[in-house]
Amino acid sequence: MARTMWDSTIGKKTVMAVSGLIMLLYLVAHMIGNLKIYFGVGEFNHYAHWLRTVGEPFMHYEWTLWLVRTVLVVAVVAHATSAYQLSRRDIRARPVKYAHGRPRAGYATRTMRWGGIILGLFIVWHLLDLTTGTVHSGGFQPGRPYQNVVDTFSTWYGNVVYIVAMLALGLHIRHGFWSAAQSLGVGSRSRDRALKTLANVLALLLTAGFVAVPVGVMTGVVS
Repeated sequence: MARTMWDSTIGKKTVMAVSGLIMLLYLVAHMIGNLKIYFGVGEFNHYAHWLRTVGEPFMHYEWTLWLVRTVLVVAVVAHATSAYQLSRRDIRARPVKYAHGRPRAGYATRTMRWGGIILGLFIVWHLLDLTTGTVHSGGFQPGRPYQNVVDTFSTWYGNVVYIVAMLALGLHIRHGFWSAAQSLGVGSRSRDRALKTLANVLALLLTAGFVAVPVGVMTGVVS
């Protein structure tokens, strides 16, 4: 049954919707945590340490964090795989272009695929920058996330990469949230306006919340 569901277009869209909503919930929590940087070094570094001790003593040190990471990795892989396979299925279904072209789609809709690629590449860079420190500028300091964040956003390329990725994220959420509602059967003619409004609000708040961190560093509010 699971294989039959996965092989169907509806099944892939459902997987894409559920995995997308899981990542959206994480993004909301992640953005709130990021904004703690405005409360100073001690508050932000303490928050980062707390993430590793959640659930103690029942959960061992970092077990909860690794559980969350595992769920996120599964969600990202499932989302990307279903998106790619749906895209290939769509191309195979219509190998010849329409004579008069398709109806004009919104900007977010037309950039969903490229936006997904940009976000995928950004995730890799973000992990190598602020988790492992592999590509970090200024000397990575384990256990001192506040200083590492300031280092990253003290470089022009760190700001460009991050802000471009967050703009792509906003567009992705704006279209993806409404699309997920349709895939899960939540959307209807009476709810569409409310769902689109909620999608726009979520996209705007998350984009602004994430971009506020590099802006804070660039303006000297966070230093």
